[in-house]
Parts: sequence; structure tokens; C-alpha cells
Amino acid sequence: MPRPSTSDDTPAYKGWTRPGPVPPGGVEVEPGETLDGLSGRWRIFQLQKGNRFSVDDLVTAWYGTTWCPSPGRIADLGSGIGSVALVAAWRCPGAVVHTVEAQEQSLRLALKSIRYNGQEGRIFPRLGDLRDPTLFADEAPFDLILGTPPYWPEGHRLPAAHPQSVPARLEVRGSIADYAQAAARLLAPGGLFACVFPNDQRDRALAALREAGLLCLHRREIVFKEGEPYGLDVFAAARRQDLPEDFEVRAQCPEVEAPVLIRRADGSVDPAIARVRLAVGFPPGL
Repeated sequence: MPRPSTSDDTPAYKGWTRPGPVPPGGVEVEPGETLDGLSGRWRIFQLQKGNRFSVDDLVTAWYGTTWCPSPGRIADLGSGIGSVALVAAWRCPGAVVHTVEAQEQSLRLALKSIRYNGQEGRIFPRLGDLRDPTLFADEAPFDLILGTPPYWPEGHRLPAAHPQSVPARLEVRGSIADYAQAAARLLAPGGLFACVFPNDQRDRALAALREAGLLCLHRREIVFKEGEPYGLDVFAAARRQDLPEDFEVRAQCPEVEAPVLIRRADGSVDPAIARVRLAVGFPPGL
């Protein structure tokens, strides 16, 4: 999956500087870790050879906060190293964010990033399983729920080389159906669930939303490279019970927006993804 540039050394473009608050820092990088640029001046701790944040995370946080721009309470399911939660928190400075992650090493990195960026007072991570029916019993409901589920059942793809990356790739602890069921249970009335899934499994994603009682309101395709078929879909869905009886939505998904292209055929960065990157605090340069 494409990984965005994480360098803080990107030359300024016509005086452009990274937006947003300056983090307090003060958290050390340990052996085997890197500290990389994220949204604005915020940074994220990652394992040098482990699971690192990718375009999947950025577009999920961007799409969810685009269609739900002023949530008071956000949840991130299967939050990994905290990249989705941090980008959403940066985009929605008034929101409180709760996350759940099953891997201790990923949660440890997320806690370091939260401290580094000075967000201990509003991002609250926990170790747990998103399939737990008692999850967030005291914190729910949420206006916006985000999720980047693994894409393939075990045995359908080779596991990742690093054990931290295996659950991010394979359905070790739940599938997109589990993410959708959890979201439907935890959403506030009128709340939104945003997630990402491969475009060649679109029917599977839509079926998972439908079976959880969620209605897809918006969908946008993320194309990795011009002329190549494989890419991602980002979805925004709401609980069917929260919508009017006569709410008119086409069966597959009502509003299919123009695709976001990442790379042109010649390998250059397309302005569509550059606009997304700019919206989440990355430099504007192509």
C-alpha cells in the first residue's frame, strides 16, 4: 500500500509552513523506532520495520471528518499505532477521541505519539477487542466512528514479515463485518461510520454495512495508479434506523464521487491526492 512521505524536511513552498499547534515533544525515540511527520507539526512514533501508517489511514480520517466535520466524540476501531485517531483529532480540535487496539506494542507507540503531541487530555487509547460487546460501555455513543479493517481472511494472502503488521493485513481479530457491527452498536443517532476497503471487494464491504443495519451514504474510490484497476474505496455510512422511512438511496451506494488518483501513468503525484494531503496538514508540493 502506498506510504505518504513522512519527512519534516520538505522545502517550504512559497513560504508555506506546517499548520496547526506546535507539539510539546519531550518523548524519546527508542532503538528500532522512527519519529515521523504526520498532520501539520504533529509527529508519530513507528517501528522502523513494523506496521507504518499509509494512505489508507490518511484517506479514512480525511473522508470521515469531511462528511462529519464537527464531531464531539470520535471512536477509532482497531486503531493500531494511532495514525487515524491522530489525524482525526488534528482535523477536529474540539473532539474527544477514544480508541481500541488489541496489540500491546502498537498501543505503546500510540501512547508515545499522544504524549509527544500533547493530546493526553482528549485522546484516550485502550487495549481491547473491538468485538467485545461491552466495549466503550461508559463512553458511547459517538458522532463519528472510524475503521481501517484488515482486507483478507487468514490464508488468502501471505502474512506480513513483521508480526505487528499481520493483524493489519489479515483478519486475525475480526473482519469488516465485525467493524460494521461494532460501529452500528456504538454510533449516536445520526452518527457516521467511515471505513476503507479494497475496491475489488466492494460488494463485500457494502454487504457488511447492510447486514449491520448501516446505509452507505457516500463512497469515493482511491486509485493507486492511473490505468491500473486495484485501489481502495472509502465509505461513509449511517444507521438505517436513524434515517427517514422514505429516504431515497440507490441500492449500491448513492453518491459516487470522482475518484482520487494518487499517481499518474508517468509516476508523478496527481493533484487530487495532493489536495487530500493538504487537507490533513501535509505540504502542498507535488
